[in-house]
Order: sequence, then C-alpha cells, then structure tokens
Amino acid sequence: MEKGSLVANLVKDLRLNTAEIAKNKLRIFSLNEKQYFTISSESGNLYINDRIDREEICGESIFCPINFEVMAENPINIFHITVEIQDINDNAPHFVGGDIKLQISESTLPGTVFVLEQAEDLDIGVNALQDYQLNNNKYFIVEVKNREDGKKYAELLLNKQLDHESESSFHLILIAVDGGKPPRTGTATIWITVIDANDNPPVFTQELYIVNLKENAPIGSLVLQVKATDRDAGSYGQINYGFRNIPERARQKFNLDTQNGKITIKEALDFEETEKYMMAVEARDGGGLVTHCNVEIKLLDENDNAPGIILASLSSPIPENSAIGTLVAVINIKDIDSGDNGEITCHLKDDLPFKVVYTSNNFFKLLTEGPLDREHTPEYNITILATDKGTPPLSTEKTISLKISDINDNAPTFEKSSYTAFVPENNPSGSSIFHIQASDPDLERNAQITYSLLRSNIHELPLSSYLSINSESGIIYAQRSFDYEQCREFQVEVIAQDGGSPPLSSTANVKVFILDQNDKSPQILYPSQGVEGSALFEMVPRSAEEGYLVTKVVAVDADSGHNAWLSYHLVQATEPGLFSIGVHNGEIRTSRTFLERDAVKQRLVILVKDNGQPPLSSTVSLNLVFAENFQEALPEISNHSRDPEYHLDLQFHLVLALALISFLFLLTVILAILTKLRRSGSPKFLQCFGPVPHSNNAVIFPPNYEEGTLPYSYQLCLSSESRIQEFSFPASNLQTAGNISCNHNSDVLLTADQGNILNTEMDKASGTELAALHLSLTVSLLANIDLKEALPVLGLLIFTADQEDDRKRGMHRLEKSKLLQCRGEGTSDTISTSLLSISES
Repeated sequence: MEKGSLVANLVKDLRLNTAEIAKNKLRIFSLNEKQYFTISSESGNLYINDRIDREEICGESIFCPINFEVMAENPINIFHITVEIQDINDNAPHFVGGDIKLQISESTLPGTVFVLEQAEDLDIGVNALQDYQLNNNKYFIVEVKNREDGKKYAELLLNKQLDHESESSFHLILIAVDGGKPPRTGTATIWITVIDANDNPPVFTQELYIVNLKENAPIGSLVLQVKATDRDAGSYGQINYGFRNIPERARQKFNLDTQNGKITIKEALDFEETEKYMMAVEARDGGGLVTHCNVEIKLLDENDNAPGIILASLSSPIPENSAIGTLVAVINIKDIDSGDNGEITCHLKDDLPFKVVYTSNNFFKLLTEGPLDREHTPEYNITILATDKGTPPLSTEKTISLKISDINDNAPTFEKSSYTAFVPENNPSGSSIFHIQASDPDLERNAQITYSLLRSNIHELPLSSYLSINSESGIIYAQRSFDYEQCREFQVEVIAQDGGSPPLSSTANVKVFILDQNDKSPQILYPSQGVEGSALFEMVPRSAEEGYLVTKVVAVDADSGHNAWLSYHLVQATEPGLFSIGVHNGEIRTSRTFLERDAVKQRLVILVKDNGQPPLSSTVSLNLVFAENFQEALPEISNHSRDPEYHLDLQFHLVLALALISFLFLLTVILAILTKLRRSGSPKFLQCFGPVPHSNNAVIFPPNYEEGTLPYSYQLCLSSESRIQEFSFPASNLQTAGNISCNHNSDVLLTADQGNILNTEMDKASGTELAALHLSLTVSLLANIDLKEALPVLGLLIFTADQEDDRKRGMHRLEKSKLLQCRGEGTSDTISTSLLSISES
C-alpha cells in the first residue's frame, strides 16, 4: 500500500468521542526505529507513514505483526494496536547459485539422488515456493522434498543409467514455481557432465552434523569440520567439499574450505536475526562421484543487549488525595535478547510510596502504594531499575520527576468489528456455527452483556428462520440446513448491550460463508444414452493407429472447487489393453493397432469420478465397432440387442414388411426373366418393355412419381400383337440423378462420376445374383427399421431386376435421386445412407 493510505479509524474502533479527539491528544508510541503509521489529529484516522515491506520486517515468519501503542492523555489511557502485514506475491523464486553443474559417473545406478540448489522465495504461505518442475528427458526425474523448517527443495533422481560413450554431456531446465495467482517462476539450467566409471563414492563420517555455536563467536573461528573418505586411489580418491542447497543468508555467514571440509565464520552472527542455519555439504571425488551430508548450526543467545526503558506516559502533577493504586506513569521496558537473557525484573531503587507492577507486552505501571502529602513532599525523584536474568546480568536505570498537586470513568466492545464464519452445507439444524464475544471493562451490572441479532442482508425470509443467538454466551446457531448451491454467503449484524442505565451497546458484522460439500454426482453430457437406454455406437477404422482419438467423454459437476474436479477412468473393456482414456480430459484413444484376434465390437464402461471426500461417480457405456466404412459396421450395429418390449412393438411391422418383400422378390424374378427373354429372342409382345427410342436418358420419372411407393411406374402392353404398345414413361421436367440434390440442406450423395463407378460394378454381376444380394441386405436392414423406412428399398429391388439394359442409360442415377428425395422427405439419414451404400455395392 502506498504512503498515505488509510488503514483504520481509531476513533471509531476505540469507541471514542469524535468531538474530543483534539482533547484526547491521540499519539503513537512505539519502540521501533521506523514509524510506519501516523494518526490524524483531526479525524483520528490511521495512515501509512512509510513503505512497509513484509520481507524486510518479518523475514520468513508466517505471522507478521507491527505492534505499537496509542496514548490518550485526557484521561490517560493506552491502547495496544496490532497491524498484521499480509503477504503478496511480489517476489519470484530464484536460484541463489544460478546454473547448476553436475558431474555424474556413467556407473551411477538408477535411483541415485542428487540434491539440487534450493530456490529461495522471500514470500510466505501460498505465495512461497511450492513446487519444482523439470523438463522432459529420458534420464532424470525431479522429486520435491520438505526440509524441517518447511521449505521445499528438489532432488534429482537418476531414472536411467547414463552412458558416457553415447552422451557425454547435456543440460536440463529446472523450474521453481510459487503458489501465487498468477504464479511466479524462476529457472536454473542443470549442466550435467557424464564421466567414466568410478565405483567408490565418498562417504561422510556422519549424515547429519549438529553444532551449537555462540552468537558472539569471532569471525574466522572454526564451526566444525566435515570429513568424507573414499576407498578409491589416485584422482578418484581426492575429495573436494562444497556447499549444496544452502540459503543465501547462510552463504553470507559461513565459509567452507574445499580441501579439508572446515566450516568457518565469514560474518558476525546475531541470534536475534537468525536462530538456526541448515545447509548441505557435498563431497566429490576426482571421478565425479558425490555424496552429501546435512549440517545444522544452532546459535546460542548471549546476553549482549541491556534492557531499554522508555517513559510512555506520566501524570504530573497528581492530586495529593489520590487513592492507593492511582496510576502515575506507564513504562515500557524491553530486552531484545531471548530466554533468560530477555527476562526482565523491575523495581524501585529507593523506598518511596510507589510500586511498579507488570501489565503485559513488556509494559509496567507506576502506581501509588501509600498516602501522599504535598505539604510534606511536594516532589519525588523516582529511580526505576530494570535488570535482565542473563549471566552476567545487565541493567538500566531511569529517573522520573513527579510533582504533587493540591487537588484531586466505560462500554462493551467486540474484539473485531467484522467476523467471518465458515459453515459446511447440509449442516444439521440447530447446530452452533460461530461464537462471538464482546468485553466490558466495567464491573457488576455494567459489565453484564446480552447479545441479539439486529439485521441481515437476506430479505426473502425473516432473520429468526435461519439464525438465532444465545443472549448470554454469544453462540450463534443455524435454524436450518444451508445449501451451497442456493446461497453461498450472507451477512448478519450482532449487537452487544450491557446492563447499565442507560445501556451502552456496540455492533459487529458476521459474514457467514457456506462451504461446499460433495453432494452432487458428476453428470455425463456425452456420450448420452441412446433410444430405450441403449449404449451409443461409435465406429473406429480398422486401420486406426496407436493414439487414434475415438471419442471424448464430457461431464460436468454442480459442485465447485475440488468437489468439481473430474477424473475419467476406464473400468471395463472387452479388450483391456486396446483402449485408454485421458484421466483429466476424457479422451478415449487406441492404445495399439487393431489385431485380427480382437473382437470387431467392443464395449467400454467409463467411470467419471469427482475429487470430493468421499468421491461421487457416474458411469456410461459405449459400444465401438471396428470397420472401415458404414456398410461393414452395419451388421454389427443391426445385431445389437434391443429391449424385449421394443421387439414386440416391431413384430407387426416386420411381418408386414417381409410379406411385401416376398411379393416384390417374385416380381423382381419375373422381370429379370422377361429381360433375359427380350435380349435372347425379343418377341414382339415384349417390345412394349423396350426403352423410348427418342429418349436420351432412357428412363424419366412420371410427374407424380413422388406420391407412390415404387420409384417409377410402368405401362404394360396387354393387347394382341396388332396393338402392342411400347413400354414408355411420360415426359418430365425433372433433372437426371447426376445433378439432383436434397432440398433439406443435405449434401449431394451421388455425383455423375460416382454413377459411372456404379455402372462398372454392375457389369460384374447378373441381374438374378444382384437381386438375391439386394434381397439379403434388405431383409437384414428391415429387421431393425419400421415399414415407413423400408419403402425406399422396394424401388431398389426393381432397379436391380432391370439393371442389365438400363444401367447404360442412367437408371441407377434416377434410383439414387429417388433415394435422396426419400431422405429429404423424412426418412432417417441412417437408412437413406445405408441404401445408397448398398446401391454402390
């Protein structure tokens, strides 16, 4: 916060009278060298006086308070003020030593651990260093460990044995990430040199060295000597020592001799600054093998600071008729040493009618202990002696001059003006959710406090319907069970009133946050269940490679936070090793290629689980068919079992469809025989079935062909030879099938070039064989569709019977045009597409 920013209004918080601010003469009293805050004498507002840096003030402490006292002189009163400094993520992690260089022997076995340089982050809590990450490589992984002081450091774990001949050196990128939003990162490059084999690493005599060191130890004095031995000879047995994973402050204070392992003091130590240093020492032989040990240096406090006495306030003069125990002065005595060296005793040097009483926070009161008589002693020189308990003890004196004169009154307050309560949802009705308490320095009836609820920010229901408060204890109870999905927070105002006359009161706000519980199961959006609850079908190409994306499971959770974090698991599969699912994204992919021994139809059961405690889950089934095209997959889909009730509903339609198919089959056979007879002998009475001589396309749909069941109509010649009529079609203004497209925003399913391909395929089979093939496919298809969807098949059968001559004149194009129009008129896309596929076959 910038200089001059408003922190609080002390007049309001301390319940002072605004009109008497100037008279009270509020001022800040603090022992700190820096005055971080200032008070406005006009308004009583507390402002920031100097820049506040939490890292500079509190270092690594989690709780960072700035304590000071505010004095009021008329009447004399002292208020203890604590301002907590909250950390922000203004420091990125950084590696003190910069890049990291490692020399590793190629004989180092997998599983060997290398301690890396520790990254430092001056922030605390979630803003401090949270994780280490390593770029992808085939040799190493990084493991994050916690030190005794809670800091995280990284260890490099060898995952695969190195080979000097194939790769003698390479580098890795180590990333340190803090927990801020957004997170800050720091990087260091790990340069790794692979050296030839050295089969005996150094061994320290101890894994952990613990040293107790006095804070007044002189610079250059020996702290300890670490010792490591190596059984190898020559250069492989020569050991060098070095610091590893050492904080910056420790690096500034200590020095390590690389040859003999002696740790000496580099700078003056101060127990009041840092009590303990943790560091790691590395021993490396000439072959590059490394071992580590930990060194813990504890500083012992010395009594090097005398107590400091500051006169906080003085009431001078005081009436001579002052009662025993009247406050004369407030004294602050503080010793920055710790333990016995910081323990203080205070007393008066002379025998006077006064006494010194300890209050709190190193404050002492000077009180009257006997009667005062101005006529006898108009002025006292009171000497206060403060002594610590160190060895030897240190003491400080201060003299106060007090004059005696001839002459000679409070309300309940909450600890805070605003409270926060957290209540899990689905809480039992009548349970206590918060305890609020106010204090009153008065006595007896004036200090008897009663609590009540004043108002809230929820206006839909009366306050008493969801909260109540015990008037004596201040415990707030929930009158109903809360639901996080309906209400996440609300605010209520509590009033505390004493028993005086007239009564005095104060209020505080309680903000209630409803905490989410894992009470909602994941809801699967895709794949959804099919008709009658059947599982969805997906088609997978037989040629799909490993990692082929089959489909993706999509799910949501009505909860929030961790309770809404979803993971996807494949719990059941026909071939367990054939498919895999992304734990976080729900993507179903092939784990290997399709083999001949694998089943064509696969069934998967996917479990979607949230991250709640306990977790809730949902499952969905998915049927997969391995096929290169829809024609190949159609039998597998058609053979899928249906619900018995659904089969009963189709019985009537199937019987009717099969009867009609049988009739059409006979008609198809007759037409095929007639076509053969016409080609062999061409009797005159069959000439009526010939094509129109002057027609270019040979076959054209009659004007009303869309109204009938069959795709075209015939005019048969039933008269004698003298009146034989040719088989003809009325003229029509329709286009040929090569250019026809659907009128319902569907794509063109058959082009002229595709029609030519169809002609070639038709040449390979006789009319009777094709008729039998079409009948078999049609019966298989109609087993799973209703009668309305079967109508386009009928035209396809007649088309097959006469394909031998008519294919050269584009009959198949008209047939496909009819199928396209059937699709546009409401026939399902699946059936229309299937019929077209059969036609192309």
